[in-house]
Amino acid sequence: MNNVIFDALAEAARKGEAVTLGIISGVKGSSPQKIGAKALFYADGRIKGTMGGGCLEAEIQQRAIQSLRTGKASTFDLLLDHDFGWDDGLICGGRVFGLILPNAQKTEEAFWKQLGARQNTNSWGVTKEFVIGSVSDAASASWIYQETVTPRCALWIAGAGHIAQAVAPLAAQLDFSVSIFDDRPALVNHEFFPAETNLHSEIWEKLLAMPLPETPAFGLIVTRGHRHDALVLKDWIHKPFLFLGMIGSSRKARTIFAHFREEGIATEEELKRVVCPVGIKIRSQSVPEIAVSIMAQFIDKRAELVHERRVAPTSKFELVGASLT
Repeated sequence: MNNVIFDALAEAARKGEAVTLGIISGVKGSSPQKIGAKALFYADGRIKGTMGGGCLEAEIQQRAIQSLRTGKASTFDLLLDHDFGWDDGLICGGRVFGLILPNAQKTEEAFWKQLGARQNTNSWGVTKEFVIGSVSDAASASWIYQETVTPRCALWIAGAGHIAQAVAPLAAQLDFSVSIFDDRPALVNHEFFPAETNLHSEIWEKLLAMPLPETPAFGLIVTRGHRHDALVLKDWIHKPFLFLGMIGSSRKARTIFAHFREEGIATEEELKRVVCPVGIKIRSQSVPEIAVSIMAQFIDKRAELVHERRVAPTSKFELVGASLT
């Protein structure tokens, strides 16, 4: 995740440790990584992040280490053809463009910390003179790379049982900001959930009154029973979730949806937005397998509903911008 790179850059800035930042700024055709992929290259050979692995990363690392010696930034344009990638099997057939920026730690620690925290939407980039900075601070600059860093998508999970406990750490690793809601205080604590998880334990009437955050939000209903699932769905179906999933069978969905229609609780359009059973079909049986199937679907929906809404600007690198959520 990019915030790991930003945090590592902030740490390098704090220590004054020399490091080269590599960025993929454009691609044509097939490539092992996409625009915005980053890696840090240290003088002792360590690499944090990835530019795609194999011979591609080895070539970039060689250039990155050389740049630490010379202090000179550069661009690269690599064709991933038979001649280049045969030894490592990296014959993607595409072209990868990028930047090599030595001594990226000289950019202020606070700059990288702000990007890594992702509390707000921030746009930053690299100018044609290879200067790293905020786009808002130098809007008239000629940028060869721009990137918009946004807060993480929110994932609200109703229920704190076994499935929620398996989904939450996986979702956090997959760059969601996770919040757990349940009326059972014994389960809503960090003994069962990662430290970064937002925990809310109250009676359901108070929990359901909470407003969604301003960031794109996804919902998952996995309470301890059909009655509680229906109670949460009755409220959440009216909230502007980008995607709302509920655990259960198709029969359960038909039963709850029929009741909602009869009572006028939700419209047909609102019911169509609810996916039940949630998760992709991978014949999952165990709780960890169910968690994987659920998060696979949420990743797919996030890419469809969030990432693809943003269009990067163009430049001599074909595509020089990235929008990271």
